[in-house]
Amino acid sequence: MYVHVPFCASRCGYCDFNTYTAQELGGGASRDGYADTVLAELALAARVLGDRPPRRVETVFVGGGTPTLLPADDLARILDAIDRTWGLAADAEVTTEANPESVTPASLKELRAAGYTRISLGMQSVAPGVLAVLDRRHSAGRATAAALEARDAGFDHVNLDLIYGTPGERPEDFAASLDQVVAAGADHVSAYALIVEDGTRLAARMRRGELPYPDDDVAADRYLAAEAALDAAGFSWYEVSNWARTPSGRCRHNLLYWTGGDWWGLGPGAHSHVGGVRWWNVKHPTAYAQRLAAGRSPGLAREVLTADEARMEEVMLRLRLADGLPLDVLDDAGRAAAARAVTDGLLAAPAHAAGRAVLTLRGRLLADAVVRDLLP
Repeated sequence: MYVHVPFCASRCGYCDFNTYTAQELGGGASRDGYADTVLAELALAARVLGDRPPRRVETVFVGGGTPTLLPADDLARILDAIDRTWGLAADAEVTTEANPESVTPASLKELRAAGYTRISLGMQSVAPGVLAVLDRRHSAGRATAAALEARDAGFDHVNLDLIYGTPGERPEDFAASLDQVVAAGADHVSAYALIVEDGTRLAARMRRGELPYPDDDVAADRYLAAEAALDAAGFSWYEVSNWARTPSGRCRHNLLYWTGGDWWGLGPGAHSHVGGVRWWNVKHPTAYAQRLAAGRSPGLAREVLTADEARMEEVMLRLRLADGLPLDVLDDAGRAAAARAVTDGLLAAPAHAAGRAVLTLRGRLLADAVVRDLLP
């Protein structure tokens, strides 16, 4: 299950997610009563599946937005309702995202007591100048403190998110961020290159010449620095942008996305995939709430992938994983391209000999290009 919480206290300059501040919503939907609206969609999902209920829910991921702007009691009620509707597996992974300033030791203990096992904190950087460019509200040390508080609250797994390649970021800034991730005791790290999305405040500043655009060579240097520092600290990559200290620390929910599993997404703009059918909800929280209040589905559109489209997605997503992709998924041209990629040092020779396409470190830097070569 995925649960989308679309509320943020403020909008970060780089963000184009389906999120809204109170000012952007005006007199529309608000946090008050949002949990009840989500529960109305959950009841709809149970009616739709009818006598074909899923096996027990393996993972729940509450994302956003800033889910922890909701009271911990609301997040607990949502999880309890999912459990009562379909049942949580005994070893279910239950994650919430959070901004560092949106949690306290008390709220973290409430979430852990409610059954949340994993927390993903948006750290992004420990350099004040970088945080300012990204319009982040938390102080440089708050993410580290929140991670330690989550550990003290009993969370099984703590993830810290980093963004690298922000204009003005120095190599020593990113190195300090990596040092703090390790010092905070996180067992999972996600690190992404800054992407400038059209329509964001950051994109507007770059168009006006106030900030330079990200540099691909700098991003590559940062990625290599992340791999070196995290490997030395005992982390292993399992997806191009994700590292974990142990196999149990890997985000099982995201692995489900990357391997084509089934999930139901609750909330405005949430996407779902069940039985080969994919659909997505209306984006605006007010329209979402109005549809459910009227007893209507919040679904906006749906699609069923053709066999060729499904194979293309499988190549694009599975190649990003450390386990790689079976060569027999590729057509003849793709297998020939894989052999060339081995010669070019982009795919690992031992894995190729065993029938799999697995990216080398150099291949990870050029993953999108490798995927293009393997596809028709």
